[in-house]
Amino acid sequence: MVQLFLIDGLIAALSLLLWYVCFSHYNRRIGDATLKLVETACLGRGRVSEAHWHGASRLKAHLIFASHWVGDAYVTVNLLPRPIPVHWLLAIFRKQKETLTLEANLDCAPGFQLEIHRHQWLTRKVELTDSRNWMISRPGPIVLTTRTKWGNDLTPVVNALMSSSGHSLISVRFRSSAPHLIATVPLEAVSGEESSVAFLEVVRELAASASTSRQ
Repeated sequence: MVQLFLIDGLIAALSLLLWYVCFSHYNRRIGDATLKLVETACLGRGRVSEAHWHGASRLKAHLIFASHWVGDAYVTVNLLPRPIPVHWLLAIFRKQKETLTLEANLDCAPGFQLEIHRHQWLTRKVELTDSRNWMISRPGPIVLTTRTKWGNDLTPVVNALMSSSGHSLISVRFRSSAPHLIATVPLEAVSGEESSVAFLEVVRELAASASTSRQ
């Protein structure tokens, strides 16, 4: 009986080890492919260097740009914790997303603190059965803010974000301390070269708008 328990325990341990090795390799393939895609999206104006894994689910790399619209930039790829089954199941239960985050310093530190989160509301079509003449409007983007005062220095940043098309940013943060700009996007939204270029272009526009607000 004891031998059976030992054999079962050994099989379970080997299975978990095999699971960890296989899914660690899988995550590494995704992370490395994402960094190559980001480097390709730089269109020769930037390159990835000094990539380091933190655990089996987080990859961080230094991003060097030839131009000076951002400096000291880092890209972080956060993946699902697939190598550890319990953590993976918890991540799925919590609807955790795989993300790509770009952190960078600007030439001039923003003179404001701003954190923007993108939310979407979905609804269903309702059939209007009465005889009244309904007026239906299609509103544009709506900004909900916790600020009691809206400074003119924030307008260029918000306008740049609202006017930029083709992006799926989850959040954007501007800080007066380093890193000055932090932008996060779902990993699935930068799965191709075109979408990756769009993401970097939005970040460039946000960095330029922050510089404009200082003028």
